[in-house]
Amino acid sequence: MSVKMNFSVNDETSKLISVIIGIANDMGETPNIDDLYDPKSIQNLKLGNYPLESNMVIELENFSNILIKHGVNVFRPSNIKKCNQIFTRDVGFVINNFFFKSNILPKRDKEYFGIKSIVENFNGQVVNIPEKIHVEGGDVISTDNNIFIGFYDKIDYSELYTARTNKYAISYFKNFFPKKNIKGFHLKKSNLDPLKNVLHLDCCLQLIGRNKAIVYPDAFTYKEDYKWIQAFFGIENIFEITNKEMYEMNSNILSISPEIVVSDPKFIRLNNWLESNDILVEKISFNEVSKQEGLFRCSSLPLTRG
Repeated sequence: MSVKMNFSVNDETSKLISVIIGIANDMGETPNIDDLYDPKSIQNLKLGNYPLESNMVIELENFSNILIKHGVNVFRPSNIKKCNQIFTRDVGFVINNFFFKSNILPKRDKEYFGIKSIVENFNGQVVNIPEKIHVEGGDVISTDNNIFIGFYDKIDYSELYTARTNKYAISYFKNFFPKKNIKGFHLKKSNLDPLKNVLHLDCCLQLIGRNKAIVYPDAFTYKEDYKWIQAFFGIENIFEITNKEMYEMNSNILSISPEIVVSDPKFIRLNNWLESNDILVEKISFNEVSKQEGLFRCSSLPLTRG
């Protein structure tokens, strides 16, 4: 009998040991607008540019192969027919030795069953978050002593399917991890315009290396939040991305280690900055997956870093 691995994720950039990478198989026919829940997918559907399943399967396979090349244990969800199983980060996330099962959009509930057997084969507590607390993994970024949470709490919350994490998540994690610093960031949302929508915190903030960050400054409802980020990381350690780069998902890259990241070859300005900071950039085209407002971090669920 094989020895079970442990859940263990304490930050964003330590060496990636085990991860679940999403799949695009058997997603079904091209969806109707009513079946979509982000403005970028809707935009591409209207333009007749909705991504082909066959192309996304290849992109996700290329992503997996790069990780395997670097010694990462890659798990893939079991196939659920007529279900989009690409964005595993939404379904759950690990902090320390706890796996948190997300409370996601009701129409996406069945996605968890694609990863359930993988999760159950790890040691560590699986936490079912109380129903009133809405949170998805893309809105949670952790370091050893800090947890950053993207959220939305304006009166139109229930009308915005792009608002995935509510204010109750902040108090929940303050209670769960009383020794950690919990910082909430109120994000701008739009059901209609992908250039004005920040779907998750990792669409505007990403930790890189040992002390650096990629940030879209205009993502935050309150300017004080970006000033806090500048003070926390130091202006000299921040790479600011533009509105177009946010739309293209420049901050949604994935660290294999502090010295290695996976990025898209079209992120030329970002990749040059990373390489100038002695970070190896593994470049994989994710053009089709990105049409659904997600990229490398969204389609990966780290279970163990070390």
